[in-house]
Amino acid sequence: MARKIFVNLPIKDMERSQAFFRALGFSFNPQFTNEQGACMVISEDIFTMLLVEPFFQTFTKKPIADAKKSTEVLVCLSCDSRDEVDALVKKAIAAGGTAPNAPQDHGFMYAHGFEDLDGHVWELVWMDPAAAPPQA
Repeated sequence: MARKIFVNLPIKDMERSQAFFRALGFSFNPQFTNEQGACMVISEDIFTMLLVEPFFQTFTKKPIADAKKSTEVLVCLSCDSRDEVDALVKKAIAAGGTAPNAPQDHGFMYAHGFEDLDGHVWELVWMDPAAAPPQA
């Protein structure tokens, strides 16, 4: 069995969050989606569990970070091209997200990102490993 990753994020409004990520082209696995949590499919082996805050709180004794005031995680997704990076950021902004930072172009690597409706940071990166500078 391939190793999978499930990134769990607290959210305030299930319907609003699902609509935001659907606008970016992501889908949800209905088998693991209800009013408390939604399993967003990023790839065959990568998923994000969007959990409404009261349900998220049942998994930890620590307070939930307010992602609009502090950063608890940076989610970074690879993209197939610079155009895909830009397209996802544009979709995020159109769906109500923000792009707080300018794109970073390092030639062999291009990155940009967005904040979702709950303030979680999603970094998007395209890289050409063949063009990367050699390691020292």
